[in-house]
Amino acid sequence: MQKNINIKNRRARFDYEILDTYTAGIVLGGTEIKSIRLGKASISQSFCEFNDKGELFVINMQIDEYSYGGHYNHKPKAERKLLLNRRELKKLQKEVTTSGNTIIPLNLFINDRGLAKVNIGLAKGKKLYDKRDTIKDRDSKRNLDRIKKGFNN
Repeated sequence: MQKNINIKNRRARFDYEILDTYTAGIVLGGTEIKSIRLGKASISQSFCEFNDKGELFVINMQIDEYSYGGHYNHKPKAERKLLLNRRELKKLQKEVTTSGNTIIPLNLFINDRGLAKVNIGLAKGKKLYDKRDTIKDRDSKRNLDRIKKGFNN
C-alpha cells in the first residue's frame, strides 16, 4: 500500500484558468476509501455540480472497485457529496450561476489523519488561443532552462 496518495487532474490547468481553490472533504463508503488508499482513483474527467438542495457533488469521479470487497463493493462512477462550509458553498454557487464558471477537482489526496480530501477549483474555461499561449510559454521556459543549464556547465 502506498503511503502518500496524491492523484492529480493534469488537464485541469491546461483547459481551465483557475480563479480560486478550496479543500473539501468527500463522503465515501468503506470500500471506496480502501481503493483510494491503494491509488486506484481518477479525477481526470470529473466536474462538480450543485443539486436542488444546494449541496455540492463531484460527478464522473472514477474509484475502481476494491478487489477484496465482495458483494459489498461500491459503484465506480457514483456521485459523491463534497463537504464544505455553508459560506463557501453559497459563494461557489453564486459564482457558478452568475458568471458561468465551473468547479473542477484539481487533486485528490489523503491528509495526515487518513481522511480523503479533494482540492477543487473555481475555473473559467480557456479558449483555443489561450491554450496555444500556454504551450508557447511552456516551450520557451523549457528552452531557457536548457540554455541556462548549458552555461552552468
